[in-house]
Amino acid sequence: MEKRVELKRRGLGLIISSPSGAGKTTLSRMLLESEPHVVMSVSVTTRPPRPGEVDGRDYHFIDEDEFFRLRDTGGLLEWAEVFGNYYGTPRRKVEEAFENGHDVLFDVDWQGAQQIVEALRCDVVTIFLLPPSGHELAYRLRKRAQDPQEVIRKRMAGAAGEIAHWAEYQYVVVNDVLEEALADIRAILRAEHLKRERRQGLSAFARNLIAELKGQGDG
Repeated sequence: MEKRVELKRRGLGLIISSPSGAGKTTLSRMLLESEPHVVMSVSVTTRPPRPGEVDGRDYHFIDEDEFFRLRDTGGLLEWAEVFGNYYGTPRRKVEEAFENGHDVLFDVDWQGAQQIVEALRCDVVTIFLLPPSGHELAYRLRKRAQDPQEVIRKRMAGAAGEIAHWAEYQYVVVNDVLEEALADIRAILRAEHLKRERRQGLSAFARNLIAELKGQGDG
């Protein structure tokens, strides 16, 4: 039986953005369950924990002084203020994951995606998730039964603005069949893993292979 060649690789950042109701949360959960090397980015926030939330799992809960210190010293990949509270993505944890060969999944909108792409450059892959139709998106939002009709209408209007940024992403996946959309995302991830610049042991492997072949030829 042939032994598989395992080459060390650097991890990458995976951004999946979508309008509300397109299935991002479900697909992210399925991806995390099916790909053990993928971990979820845990944001920092200045808002207090809600009932049931655990520090370090749902968010890293910090005060404003600590948040501003991270922001002003380059410790955040992206940040935003939402209803008087601050949220951000800590840089150090992400870079540590990359060095250990883990991929980091980011749950951000197009504005957060722009900031992370600017910060990480070649270390990030971006995917925009689209619903198959406006009718289906409205159906999914109503099916969740989490929001009143007025909120659903606002989410639908907001979806148009979110979708307008689809062309800023490297890949676009239409979530018409959930399992096929997951397969598409996994295929993108696999292809990105195989890029030459992400396979840290590839140069040494190729040099050794060339030397071995030359040695056999000389003999």
